[in-house]
Amino acid sequence: MSAIAVDTPRPNRPVHYRPCGDEVAVFEAAADNRLPVLIKGPTGCGKTRFVEYMAERLGRDVHTVACHDDLTAADLVGRHLIGAHGTYWQDGPLTRAVREGGICYLDEIIEARKDTTVVLHPLADDRRILPLDATGERLEAHPDFLLVVSYNPGYRNLMKGLKPSTRQRFVALAFDYPSAAVETEIVAEEARLDRDTAAQLVGLAGALRRLDQHDLEESASTRLLIHAGRLISRGVNPLTACEACLAQPLTDDAVTLEALMDVVRAHLGE
Repeated sequence: MSAIAVDTPRPNRPVHYRPCGDEVAVFEAAADNRLPVLIKGPTGCGKTRFVEYMAERLGRDVHTVACHDDLTAADLVGRHLIGAHGTYWQDGPLTRAVREGGICYLDEIIEARKDTTVVLHPLADDRRILPLDATGERLEAHPDFLLVVSYNPGYRNLMKGLKPSTRQRFVALAFDYPSAAVETEIVAEEARLDRDTAAQLVGLAGALRRLDQHDLEESASTRLLIHAGRLISRGVNPLTACEACLAQPLTDDAVTLEALMDVVRAHLGE
């Protein structure tokens, strides 16, 4: 299985992102000093949106790779292919970013095999080089190249996690769900929802996130709140929207689902 790579050009409309701390200044300083950045935080808290926002601020394209268990070094770097005129070399997303500049964003880096992430080491220190054994090249990174990786700490276990030798090469930013006031602002803006309804959704998310008697792998994310808000803004009944966006995506267990819906009905007054 090859890497799932998406080259994301700068958008025609501004990317909406609401800073919650000093993350913009830290990222810009890291980029100015050509230091790689590691972003960690729960699913749906805005990690990818932040990368898109910073790419826009810096005027750089984003080469995104969705990491997975079968991701190989060749998926990142490139490989020889056979075409109509014989064998030729095709750069992978990491190599394209190194050659041309831009941000190479490895989403959920801990999903990749550890022997794959080792290829990042010479790019993530002062050398900033990418050796291509298959072609004999030793690429020096473009001045505008920036390596950014992200992961969800909640997924960490003994089998998954970044090696210390990898982690210590990065400037690290810790993300979490924003404060209620900020999250309300984000949901209202993204979903084009009135502020009172957005605040009600955020309050509901807070209650769902405090549920600790159910073994939920994920919590109600800001992303899911925006999804629910968009359905509501299109006329979908709030209870139906919350079930579709805040309960069903979190569990397949009938008992847990009913417990989540009890919280939803209590907050919606139904």
